[in-house]
Formats: sequence, C-alpha cells, structure tokens
Amino acid sequence: MFKKHSSPVNSPGISLSGQTGKFMPAAETSRQNQNRNFGSKNNLRIIPLGGLEEVGRNMTIFEYGQDIVIVDMGLQFPDEDMPGIDYLIPDITYLKGKERNIRGVIITHGHYDHIGAIPHLMEGLGNPPIYMTELTRGIVVKRQDDYKDKKSLNIHTVKKIDRIRLGAFSIEFFHVNHTIPDAVGLSISTPVGTIIHTGDFKFDHSPISDAPADIAKIARLGSENILALMSDSTDSRTPGYSLSESKIAKTLDEIFERTQGRLIIATFSALISRLQSIITAAEKHGRKVAVDGYSMKTNVEIARTLGYIQARKGTIIPINKVNEYPDGKVVIMCTGAQGESNAVLMRIVNGEHRFVKVHKDDTFVLSSSVIPGNERTVQSIMDTIYRKDAKVINYKMMDVHAGGHARQEDLKMMINLVRPKFLIPIHGNYFMLKLHGELGVSVGMDPKNILIGENGKVIEFDYRGNGKVTNEKVPLNNVMVDGLGVGDIGEIVLRDRQVLAKDGMFVIIVIVDAKTKKIIGKPQVTSRGFIFVKENFDLVNATKKKVEEVIAAKTTPNEPANWDYVRNNIREVVGQFLYTKTQRRPMVLPVVIEV
Repeated sequence: MFKKHSSPVNSPGISLSGQTGKFMPAAETSRQNQNRNFGSKNNLRIIPLGGLEEVGRNMTIFEYGQDIVIVDMGLQFPDEDMPGIDYLIPDITYLKGKERNIRGVIITHGHYDHIGAIPHLMEGLGNPPIYMTELTRGIVVKRQDDYKDKKSLNIHTVKKIDRIRLGAFSIEFFHVNHTIPDAVGLSISTPVGTIIHTGDFKFDHSPISDAPADIAKIARLGSENILALMSDSTDSRTPGYSLSESKIAKTLDEIFERTQGRLIIATFSALISRLQSIITAAEKHGRKVAVDGYSMKTNVEIARTLGYIQARKGTIIPINKVNEYPDGKVVIMCTGAQGESNAVLMRIVNGEHRFVKVHKDDTFVLSSSVIPGNERTVQSIMDTIYRKDAKVINYKMMDVHAGGHARQEDLKMMINLVRPKFLIPIHGNYFMLKLHGELGVSVGMDPKNILIGENGKVIEFDYRGNGKVTNEKVPLNNVMVDGLGVGDIGEIVLRDRQVLAKDGMFVIIVIVDAKTKKIIGKPQVTSRGFIFVKENFDLVNATKKKVEEVIAAKTTPNEPANWDYVRNNIREVVGQFLYTKTQRRPMVLPVVIEV
C-alpha cells in the first residue's frame, strides 16, 4: 500500500501502513492513543505559523506532549509596501530546540503557498521525514534542484488511501479536488480527538485529469465524532457552488472552434487540469501547442512524466518552432496572466519575446482571475493588446477560469459531511475566516464552537475535548527572502526601502579640515528620487548653508570632534528643513570626511 522513494524512516514513533504488520483503523487508533496517553492529560496545541490573516504562507503545527506534526510549509508573495522582497516564509522560532520532537511534515498539495518554504526551512528543523503524494513530490524535488547547497529531503510518497502513524498522531489521507491533481485532505487522530484538515479544496463532480473528491470517505470520517474541522476559507465570500473544471474545458473548446488566428493562452503554471484542457482542445482542432515560461514548462514535463497530462506525440512543440506553422494551427500556452513583469505574456505584448510577436488576428485568453492589486497591470496589458489589433478574452467575458477553492455551498457541504464539534476556518484573510464562521452558524453549529484563530496564536484542546483560542502567542515575525538572503532583511532595512521608494534619497558630502574644522570647498549634494539638483539650485544652496551651520555649531577648532554626533545632527536638521520646504522627507545620508 505504501510506496516510498527514500530510505526507511528511523525516527522513533513512526510507523507506516504495510510496514509494521496490521495497521489499525483511524477510530481504533485514536481510542488506543487515548488509552496510552490519558494519564498524562496533555493538551493538543494547534499553532498556525501562517495561512491565517493572509492567503499564502500556509504552515500549521500540531503538538501533543513530545510529538509534533507539521502540515504544509508554504510561501507568501510580498505586499506592495515590501520593495525588492521575493517572498515571505513562516517564522520557525517556536520550533527551535524542539527539532527532535518533529515526527514528520505533511504536504497537502503542490502549490507554492504550501511547498515554497521547504528549501529554506527543512534543514533548520533537522530535516524530518516529509510525506506527500506523487505529483507533489515531483514538483518539490524539481524545485529542490535549484538549491544545490541543501541536503536531500527525506521524502516519503503516499497514496490518497494511505494511513501513517507519527508518534501520538495517526493520519489518514482523503482525496479532494483542487486546481492541481493529487491534492489531499487529512484526518488527524490524536489522543484528545480527531481533527479534519481539508487543505485547499473544492467539490468538482466532473474534474479534468482527476477523480471527484472522495465524498464517501469524508462522510465515513464524519461519522467518527470529529472534534474539529479546519477548512479552507479562501473563497468563503462567493455564493453558490464551485465551477467545475469541465465547464472551463467546454468554454475553451468553443473558443478553439471559432478562432481563426493564433491563440495565446496565459494561465497559472500550477493549474495542471487547465493545461490538460488546453492540450485536449488543441488536439481536437488540429493545433500544435507551444509551451513557454520556466515554471510552466517544468510542470508540464513533470505532469506528463507522471501521467497527469496526456498529449499525443508531436502535439507539443518548442517555442522556437512556433512560426513554422500557420497561425490557425498554433496555440501558445504561457505564464503571465497576472501581468508579472518578467513573465512570457508581458514579453510577448511588449514586443520583447524572441520568437513570438503579436499578430493582428491573435486572440489572447487570460485564463485566470485577477489577484487583488494586479488590476491596473492586467488592464494595461489588455490596452496594449487591443492597440495592436488583437483580441482579449478574460474570465469576465466567458467562463475561462474556475477557482480551486470551495465557495459557500461547498463549505456548508463539507461542514455537514464532517459534522464537527468545532470549526476552525483556515487559509484566508481574517474577514474570510469570519465569513466562513458565519456559514458554520448558518448550518446549525454553536457560535461558541467557531474558533477564529490568528497567526501565531495557540488553539488548544484538552483531554475532554474542550477547545479555545488561547491568549498565548508564539514568536512570529516576517521572514523575508530576497535573492539568496533568507531573513537578513529585517524591519529596519524594509523601512529604509519604503522611505527610498516614497521620497528618495539626499546625499551630502563635506570635507572638513581636521584642525580648523572648516569646510574645505563647498558641500557636495547628490539626490536620487527626491529632486533634480540642477533644477533646484535655491533649495540645494539653502541646504548647504544648513550643513555649514551645523558643523560650525557642533565642532571646536583644534579639538577632537564627535563626528557620529555631527552626522546625526546634519541628518535631523537637513531632514526637517527639506520637509518644511517640500512636504517630503527623503533619506538623508551625510558623509563627513576629515582631512
């Protein structure tokens, strides 16, 4: 039953189905664990290190006594006020000194908001065993190739029907639908009760490249007195049921049917089901598929190797061959539907792509919704496309995108299937969690049993099954990744970047005689992003005079000077002066050279 791609796990307390004789059903395992640990009366502690109050950076600790299990280890893309930051990852300060207690890490699916922090965090956690399904493993291993300096991961591949034992925890997997195949939810049996963790999910009764969610198994688990349901809240504000991926496939087929010129379809590289729909439609209508974008080419390669994407020989062609075929026989599948500056779509639209230039009769399909904050960029792309006499189809015009997250009726259905005592909304901004909680009340749950958590705040269940969000909060700071640096960009550096981005910088260089403390020559001024020096002589000269006054007031001829003190005074005086004159406060950098 259990297939693995690594050496056997030697960590104490870990057993795998098929490896240790009889593996007990989840309910029986939970009861025996309770009997084994009842005397200790430990509390179950659930600690979200990310994924609450935000979309992304998903990582949750489950802790019982000396046993810890971690679910997901994702990244979050930066806010607009974080210039230069690539992404953020969870803060694992709480786990320092507890590495030996970590029995395993479980990954629910292969999206970066659930796997993106793995290369950065696993070594710091002692490289514990990590469990994931086959496609997720393929994506994780491929990404790990970008981090040659990291140790190999201790990966164990699980099937969606497997059960594993990790210390005091017994985990049973169940299949859910998402925008990527091989997504799973978790039934986590503990000595105080069973927790259902949905991962990212929706109910799709006719998915592409996947099977429908295992509703029967979810219902069976729900009959076992579930203590708490931790459920995806990302789309809790949208009424109705989730749109099926087969509906999107039908719409794409209609677009192929009526389009005469080239089709250029931009979507997320992780939407494996969408990529399959595009390839299927292309084969039906006699088109070749050119794939471009590093992440998209990588995911297509992995998914084809593992059988999650099917394509006939010769359907997929290199992007440099695209001009060898008539326009009506080609579809280009690429990244950049959010208007990312370096993505393929942006390079095509701006005429910077080596092989693809916009043709008059091209039809661009933006097969994704627009992430909040990207609206202006996407609108600009659409404007540029229309200026070149091409066409655009997006999700507001036709059903060319289906999200991967449960809408309100799906969320109610999950609650009714699981029938938990407590509901813990996860994966979403705070208002999404609150809306999800209201859905729980609408289907009959006790409002007191809706636990709205926060990142870092400990949710606790005692041995009687009483649960609460405690006032305890573990250490939690923004850990920012910038290039090769992980966590070396702190709040002070980020604040400096924000100041530079907002008001620019103003550099003053003065050369001072060591004996007389007189300025030699005139102070030199350089400005970037604040003013154009050559067009602001009056302001620059007035600023130089302020610098001269500070040096004269804060130094004494023939006596040693405290130049740090002098520089701080220059910074304060010049900063205040520039603000009174411009209502802008640039970063002032005084440089004093004593000769």
